[in-house]
Amino acid sequence: MTALHTEAVRALREWSAPDPDQERLRLAYEDHLIAHPDGLWKACRDGHLTASALVIDPPRERVLLTLHRKLRMWLQMGGHCEPQDATLADAALREATEESGISGLTLLPGGPVRLDRHRTPCAWHLDVQYAALAPADAQAAISDESLDVRWFGYAEVAGVADASVVQLAQRTRALL
Repeated sequence: MTALHTEAVRALREWSAPDPDQERLRLAYEDHLIAHPDGLWKACRDGHLTASALVIDPPRERVLLTLHRKLRMWLQMGGHCEPQDATLADAALREATEESGISGLTLLPGGPVRLDRHRTPCAWHLDVQYAALAPADAQAAISDESLDVRWFGYAEVAGVADASVVQLAQRTRALL
């Protein structure tokens, strides 16, 4: 087991799920990591944990979404864990910074916002979702993994994104 694996199990055990459905996912993620020492890595075909972050700009009441190059969907920033990531939070912040082009992002305190399990072309993703606060002067840039990045008002998210992103945005706003 790697230090990241140990830290991910600890983070999941310490996270207080906001409702029974999220608690079931939390337990499933923990069980997955216990059963799969490689459960954080893309090579784990039974599924793997990923980390993502919804970039938010509370003063302007908006979120930054990326039009994912492969999936062709508006999503929060995120992806696979890397060996240099010390924690899931580090992975989420790294992914958000890389995919948004914004330096100076900070994660909303309190750990993950929610969990989401979904199928992708590579395997099941057991996504640990955070929220990242954008600095006041944030200028987004399109990454190689995106077709576009764009700010959306809170009310616009439901018109462009799937239910998972909508739920992430709603939960994030509730935490603010």
